[in-house]
Amino acid sequence: MERVDVVVVGGGIVGLATARAILRTNPSRSVAVIEKEGAVGTHQSGRNSGVIHAGVYYQPGSIKARLCTAGRVSMVEYCREHGIDHAVCGKVVVAADEPDRVRLAELERRCEANGVRAELVGPDRLRELEPHVAGVAALHVRDTGIVDYADVCRSLAKEIEGADARIRLGCEVRSARETASGLVLETNGEPIEALRVVTCAGLHADEVARAVSGDAAVAGVRVIAFRGEYRELVASRAHLVRSLVYPVANPEYPFLGVHLTRGVDGNVHVGPNAVLAFAREGYEWRRTSGRDLRGMARFPGFWRFARRNWRFGLDEMARSLSSRRFTAAAQRLVPEVQRADLVAAPAGVRAQAIGRDGALMDDFVIRTAGRAIHVLNAPSPAATASLEIGAEIATKLHFDD
Repeated sequence: MERVDVVVVGGGIVGLATARAILRTNPSRSVAVIEKEGAVGTHQSGRNSGVIHAGVYYQPGSIKARLCTAGRVSMVEYCREHGIDHAVCGKVVVAADEPDRVRLAELERRCEANGVRAELVGPDRLRELEPHVAGVAALHVRDTGIVDYADVCRSLAKEIEGADARIRLGCEVRSARETASGLVLETNGEPIEALRVVTCAGLHADEVARAVSGDAAVAGVRVIAFRGEYRELVASRAHLVRSLVYPVANPEYPFLGVHLTRGVDGNVHVGPNAVLAFAREGYEWRRTSGRDLRGMARFPGFWRFARRNWRFGLDEMARSLSSRRFTAAAQRLVPEVQRADLVAAPAGVRAQAIGRDGALMDDFVIRTAGRAIHVLNAPSPAATASLEIGAEIATKLHFDD
């Protein structure tokens, strides 16, 4: 049986960043990363719009706000140091009408509180920044950037292995038992024993935490999967967007809404919408899991969430099934976009923790349970903040018992 000081469960960007931080903080400690897939970064980390978030939306004083603000700086520095293609291109948050303009003032206040460089601009300046975008006003956020987070994951993995740590791919945690000297993780392969365990399992965060530390570790928390469906502008129409174009989020709904993002490869992603996935890894409508659906149905918080947000859910499902509705959402920002301009792109799935009260857990949730630390909720901007999340977890690890 392999024995190490720390096992990190999860080879997404948060798990890899955490392993790197532990190795840097405790260079004498042995670390192993275990990942159930055959490569790192295959789920949320490799299926997103690639935005380095500035920290516009997050409640000042929250963990999200603090770690995102620091994380965008450390992520850009990391990309520069490791030769990863990226750009700090800025974005515009566009007010399409007067109610949106009122909400922009709150976003500007949050930017100021969170240390984000942003400026309210009128229609003329908006046209200078984004000639094809329509709006009565906009918030120009200078600190937003873009990167391919799959490239970051591969770089982190190379760095971890270069520090003589092991990444075990195709390795899935089944259960755990405590011994006098640590925790033994039972996997689909060889067991592995560690003094400390950190779980960063994304879509399976609650399941893995329960397998390692029992029901108490995930009390009141259930991860629900929402599929984010994207389209892409055809190459001949990519000039319609220079950088990133976002709507003003409706505070009555839990997600931002369709936006347009030019990636580092020059392609413009449109989306995502947000529909309930019928499996934790439900990247397509046809992919369902009876086990996942039963678990969701047994959690009272899901039904409270559904009662509160059923209109939003129906709207998102209609937009998923109708290219006309999806196009209309994009046209609210870029009127020249036509249905023929949009082609299908790979979907992502967002892991979102919900409490028993039916509310989405807005902030990052990291819990300690005995010898283990569990990342139970790390939705966007977790990729942006990943290096800082990892550094924070590394400071929580103690080896004195």
